[in-house]
Amino acid sequence: RQAVKVLRSVSARYGLAIELKEALIGGCAYEAEGHPLPPETLALAREADAILFGAEGGFQYETLPRGLRPGDALLTLRRELDLFANYRPVVAWSELADTTIFKPEIVEGVDFVILRELTSDLYFGEPRGIERTADGTRRGINTMSYTEAEIRRIAHAGFRAARSRRGKLCSVDKANVLETMELWREIVNEVGTDYPDVELSHLYIDAAAMALLRTPKAFDVIVTANLFGDILSDEASMLVGSIGMLPSASLNADNKGLFEPVHGCAPDIAGKDIANPLAAVLSVAMMLRLSLGREDAASAIESAVRKVIAEGHGTRDIAKPGKEPIGTEEMGDKIVQALAA
Repeated sequence: RQAVKVLRSVSARYGLAIELKEALIGGCAYEAEGHPLPPETLALAREADAILFGAEGGFQYETLPRGLRPGDALLTLRRELDLFANYRPVVAWSELADTTIFKPEIVEGVDFVILRELTSDLYFGEPRGIERTADGTRRGINTMSYTEAEIRRIAHAGFRAARSRRGKLCSVDKANVLETMELWREIVNEVGTDYPDVELSHLYIDAAAMALLRTPKAFDVIVTANLFGDILSDEASMLVGSIGMLPSASLNADNKGLFEPVHGCAPDIAGKDIANPLAAVLSVAMMLRLSLGREDAASAIESAVRKVIAEGHGTRDIAKPGKEPIGTEEMGDKIVQALAA
């Protein structure tokens, strides 16, 4: 709601003719329609130029059959719209340096992007499921699978992203153990020959997880598989002070995107006016920049967020030591006020 409030404010200020339509997805859709992704929601998502996604779900839905859980709706959206490239920028703002658990010299200047492949790997591979074996015990199966074409397109996206930044791409895999990841590394190396101006390096996922916390400033763009990107981006949130600060963009080949916070729905704090809306607000900025081509409005939102934080305002997760935190609604109001100023 705060992200939509900010979007309406910046649209009025910059004369953006944005038509907003809302649709149910996840837990609320299951309650209302009996399915987490109703046909009308999928149709509206197909028609839209961009999608702003609100966190969905709840612990009470986790025992539903596969296909009816809130998370299944998001996976279906990603697959149906072919949103294969998930960009997760990680920027440690100096204004939040004292809210992280790391020494200032570790996080100061951290600025990298995790590019996560989003429509393959263990999340979509077949066969999958839980089955009974011959002796009557249960066995769980998930299949890690990547085609050459799937690896090539995310690799190209990674090299292009690095070329537009500082020219360094680190590919993260587990090629020493997994054949799927052996192919991943082979294809990334092949694609790399098209980008001689980009410095390519490789790390195994376990080493990357350690390096991300030990020397985070060494990274520029990280390209990795679906599962590894999911884990690394949550880990990276600790560098910036809170997972409530990380936005994301999931794009298809035409730059149509779904924009959402990296964090989930946090049902334990729902309705308490304490959740951090800034990841959602910053996702609006990414939407304006990447899918709608409005760098001016995107930059204005980011500047407004930075101004509010610099003034010492923060929700519970990023409140400065000794400073009274503000609520979700008030944070949204302050971003709107900063935009107006």
